[in-house]
Amino acid sequence: MTIHSRVAGTGSYLPQKVLTNRELERLVDTTDEWVLTRTGIRQRHVAADDQNASDLALAASRKAIEAAGIPLQDIGLIIVATTTPDMIFPSTACLLQAKLGVRGCPAFDVQAVCSGFVYGLATANQFIRSGQCRNALVVGTEVYSHIIDWSDRSTCVLFGDGAGAVVLTGDSAPGILSSHLHADGSYAEMLSVPGTVAGGMVRGRPLLKMEGNTVFKFAVRILGEVAEEALAANQMDRSQIDWLIPHQANIRIIQATAKRLGLSMEKVVTTVDRHANTSAASIPLALDEAVRDGRIRAGQHVLLAAVGGGFTWGSVLIRW
Repeated sequence: MTIHSRVAGTGSYLPQKVLTNRELERLVDTTDEWVLTRTGIRQRHVAADDQNASDLALAASRKAIEAAGIPLQDIGLIIVATTTPDMIFPSTACLLQAKLGVRGCPAFDVQAVCSGFVYGLATANQFIRSGQCRNALVVGTEVYSHIIDWSDRSTCVLFGDGAGAVVLTGDSAPGILSSHLHADGSYAEMLSVPGTVAGGMVRGRPLLKMEGNTVFKFAVRILGEVAEEALAANQMDRSQIDWLIPHQANIRIIQATAKRLGLSMEKVVTTVDRHANTSAASIPLALDEAVRDGRIRAGQHVLLAAVGGGFTWGSVLIRW
C-alpha cells in the first residue's frame, strides 16, 4: 500500500504582548499610516524577555497534538523551523522534545528562514512516505524581537513573534500532493543576520539587515512561480485552488501573488495585519487560524508558498 501524509491537527501560539504601530511611533521615526499603507501591518506580538522559541513552540505543539488526537508517545519525528533558536546547540527541536516529554524519536531544526516551515513540512512528508515514522510534529517558531534593531525603522516595523505547528500522519489517501523546494545562496547578503560567535565573543552584527526593494521584487516574482510549479506538477488549474496561504511578509506581495494566480483575495488567508512577519511561523499561524475558524474544509486544496532569506523558496500543495 502506498503511504501518504495528511495534516491531522494544527495549533498556534502568540505572545501576550501586542505592539501596535501607534506604540512604535514612540520608538522610531515612523507613523501608523506609513507602516499600514506600505505593508498592511497594524500590530505584532512580542515575546516576553524570558520567552524563547522553544517556549512558543511548546504551546503551539500541544494544541496541534490535542487536535490530532494522538498520544504524545506516538510522535515519531520532531522538526522545528526557526531562525531564532534558543541557543547554538542543542537544537530547539531537542529542547522542545524534552519539554513535551517525548523520548527516542529523531528531532532536528531546519533553517530556511521564512521558508522554514515549508521546508520542514516537505521533509516530514518524506519521512512518512518512506515509512520511517507514522506521525510527525512540524513547528515554525520565531522570536524576531531578539534579533531586531529597534532603532532601524526600515526593519523593526515589519516583524513579530509567534509559533505554529502541525501534526502529519500516515494515511492511505493523499494529503500532501507535492512539495517544491529551492534556494539561491548568491542572494545571501540581501537579507541576513551576519553576526556569529567566535572565541566567546560576538563577531559581526547579530541583528537583521535587509535590502527591502530587492527582497520585495524577488518575492513578488518567485512566489507566483513556485505556486505555478505546484499546480503544473499536479496537472491542476488555478481555479482548483480553494485557499492560498502565502508567507505573511507584506500585503502588497500577497496581493501581487494572488493577482498573478488569478485568485480573488477572498481565497487568500492573511494574518499579516495582526501578526506582521513571523518568518517560519507565519504560514502555520495562518493555517491554524483558517482551520479553526472553519474556512478550510475536507476535500479542499490548500496551497502554501513561501520565500525567505538565503534566498530560499518553496511550495506545498495539500488536499485537506
